[in-house]
Formats: sequence, C-alpha cells, structure tokens
Amino acid sequence: MTGVPSIDPRSGATVEIVAEETTTEQVDAICTTALTAAGPLEDLGRDGRAALLDDLAAALEAHRDRIVEVADRETALGTVRLNGELSRTCYQLRLFGEVLRDGGYLEATVDHPGDTPMGPRPDLRRMLVPIGPVAVFGASNFPLAFSVPGGDTASALAAGSPVVLKAHHSHPATSQLCYEILAEAARKAGAPDGTFGIVHGMQAGADLVAHPAIRAVGFTGSVTGGRALLAIIEQRPEPIPFYGELSSLNPVVVTPGAATDRAEKIGAEFAASFTLGAGQFCTKPGLIFVPHGPDGDRLVTAIQETITGLDPMVMLNAGIATAYQRGTAALAGATGATGTTGTTGLDEPASASSGEQAPARATPLLFAASAAALPPEATEECFGPVTVVARWADEAELFAAVDELPPSLTATVHRGPGETDLPAELTRRFRSRTGRLVYDGYPTGVAVSWAQHHGGPWPATNTQHTSVGATAIRRFLRPVTWQNAPADLLPPELRDEYDSVPRRVDGVLRTRL
Repeated sequence: MTGVPSIDPRSGATVEIVAEETTTEQVDAICTTALTAAGPLEDLGRDGRAALLDDLAAALEAHRDRIVEVADRETALGTVRLNGELSRTCYQLRLFGEVLRDGGYLEATVDHPGDTPMGPRPDLRRMLVPIGPVAVFGASNFPLAFSVPGGDTASALAAGSPVVLKAHHSHPATSQLCYEILAEAARKAGAPDGTFGIVHGMQAGADLVAHPAIRAVGFTGSVTGGRALLAIIEQRPEPIPFYGELSSLNPVVVTPGAATDRAEKIGAEFAASFTLGAGQFCTKPGLIFVPHGPDGDRLVTAIQETITGLDPMVMLNAGIATAYQRGTAALAGATGATGTTGTTGLDEPASASSGEQAPARATPLLFAASAAALPPEATEECFGPVTVVARWADEAELFAAVDELPPSLTATVHRGPGETDLPAELTRRFRSRTGRLVYDGYPTGVAVSWAQHHGGPWPATNTQHTSVGATAIRRFLRPVTWQNAPADLLPPELRDEYDSVPRRVDGVLRTRL
C-alpha cells in the first residue's frame, strides 16, 4: 500500500504520512455503509438534521486552534485567512440548519382532485427528497470551505444525503483531522454510522465515483480533473449527476468615468484582489479591461506599484506551481510583461533534500495586451498571482473583446458617477455568460447567503446550480410525486393538516401559519 504524505509547501518537506491510500475493497465498504445510513439520516427529519449541523459547527469551533494550525502548515494560507475560512464554514453549517427549519426548499405542492379543462385530476402531492449518498471532492485552495468541511458537505447533509469525502492530496492531514472531528460529532448527535466517510488516493477517487451506492458528485477543481470524473460517470451502468466547478477568468471592465474618478484606488484594490491567497481563488480576476488615455495609465501604474512591493508567494503544491510556470511563460510569449520582475513568475531554489520537494514561490505578475488583439492565452485561467490588463480605445473594441470571452463565475463592472448606458450594455452582454454580476467591487469573496449564486456556464461549471448559498441544497434532492396516496403514507409536509412549511396548494402559494 502507498502512504499519503503531508507536505509543508513552505519548505517542501514531508512532515508525516497521514494514511494509506484507500483500496478498492475499502471504498466499497465505505460506500456500502453510507448507503445503509441514507434512510436513518433522512428519518432524523428536518429538525434533527438542523440540530446535527449545529453540533458539527460547534465541534469544528471547539477544535479551531488545532485545525487552523494543521491547515496552515499544509497550505501556507496563513492563520488569519484560515480562521476566517473556518468561521465561514461554521456559519454555513448553521445557515443550512435555518434552511431546514424554514422548509421552503422542499417545494411542497398539493393539488387536490378535481375537474380541469383536461378532465378529472387525481390527488397529486409533490416534494423534494434526498438523492442518496454523495461523493465530495475537496478543493486544494479552500481546505476548510470547499473540502471535508464546506458547502458541498453542508448542503448534502442538510438534504439528508450521507457524504463520502475524497481528501485532497494537498492537505490530507487537514482533511483527516476535520473528518474525524465531524464523524465523532455526528456519532454523539445520534446520526447513523456512515453519515461520513473518507477516502485517500487518486484510484480511490475513481472507485468512489464509479461505486453504485454514490448518487451524485460534488467537485471543485480543474477542467481536466472534471472531465476525468465525467468519463468515469459515463461508463457507469446508471449515470449520476456531476456538479463541477472548474475554470473561470472573472473579467473586470473599468469604464472611462470610473478611471477618471478613482484610477489609483481601483488599481491598488484590483492588485490586492488578484494576489489574494497567492491568486489561488476560483474568483480571481484574471483579466481587466482598462480604457486608453491618461486616466487608464494612472490605473495601470497603481497596479504595477502595488505588486512590485509584494514578496514572492508560496503556492499550494508543486503541481499548481508548475502549472503557474507554464501559464505565465505562455502569457509572456503572447503578450508583454509590464512593471514586474522575473520572466515566468516562479522562484525555485537550486535543490532540495532527498525525499523532499523544492518549495515554489510565485512572483506576482502583470501582463499587457490590446483588447483589439487579445491573444487566446489571455482568456484562459492561470491559477496564481497573475493577471492581464487589456487596453481598449472605444466601445466597439471593448464589446468585440467581451463577446469573445469564455463564460465565468463572475463578471465585474466599475462605473463612474452618472454613467448608465455603458454599464447597462455590459450587463446585458455579461448576463448570458456569468453567474454573478459585480459592480464597483471585486469578485474575490463569495458571501454565504440565501441570494448567493456561485456558478456559471461551461467551463465555469457544468451545472445551472450553485455551490454556495442556501439553494446549493437543490443539487442533492430529487422530486417525487404521490398520486392518490393514503394520508398515512404521505410525508408529514404533504398532509392536509400540516402547516409548518410554505406550500403551494391548488395553485396558491401559502406561507406557514
């Protein structure tokens, strides 16, 4: 069996062997146990699962110091960032408790029997039910918000679906620690065995997606990784939903009025946005359109001055560092470097000790291009602290470039005082190719709320659903209709006397009494 190493990205040293890679037989046992847990987990009811989510949040908070310590050692993301990420995750768990107690997510609908223009109608009652065990793949860049703890896990559990977690190789110790804390808290809360499971290793991930007990997959990662898992799903006798967050450029447009009004402010804030977390955010803005002219020049100078003072940044793992080197080299060949040091943006020591990786630190980089001749390399995601500034001369040039961009998770417009027509036209053009429109701000930051949507057309995601916010629960539910069912066989939420959740009855929406 092969050991799973935990590596310190700051030094490249292997700190410990966290576990052995999970065998095919072990994956089968874990998935089978998850399947047996599905019924009892649903039977906890909405209030029972809401209490479970509250207990999980409390358990994570009780072990905060240890979780943050291990996560920082494995990711170099810093304790401030990681404490904030853990707080976000605990808030998210509790938010889904509120979603459960509200009950509107069930889409409970009752149509009593009666005559219609089509003829007699039977008694029909519909609501959403759990889809079954869910496989969740941890993300490299968010060890506490999109991995073992995080939105996919919280929303799947809220739906009533057991979760089998694929630990990410960038932070296996963090994954294992969080899993153990959550599994123990679930056990103490009375959740069935199999509510949580975890596997390690690439082959284990493939076995997990192929296992017949798994009914859906949540994935945050690269397009390449997503396609590989989709290929496995397509080979299953019974294909299942795959919810992948994959690649995003997150363009930003600065209007002439915005550049005139606050060029230096936008430049400095934009630089902070694309270098946040060493640029390893799915919402990192990888392209900014800046108008030609003195005001645009001031904005670009502000970006240059801000990143010139930044130290090289530690990358999450060697694979991401290598991809950054390739991506920035391609950008350097296709565009032009401006106000930066280095050529590829990757600083590597001359050697590393035997059995260790060489740590990699990325130099923040800014590349320049013309919006009228934007090379393909400038419209591809490059994970890391790099962005491209595209200068535009007139609206026709800007619109032509915007229309050729790939869809993204976000699109941002910075407006000047009194500007309306250009922002309105940009909104119209961006709406069909993004999931979140941002104005006079920056996309690196995804609030957890009822109204949030974190998604977008391919290649941003392969789904219309969100992975952040209250409606993320919808991914792990499916609709069922009961026709002419006896009252005692109906779920409580569909019985006539039930009035504790919003329901549409005979076409009329009724809120709770």
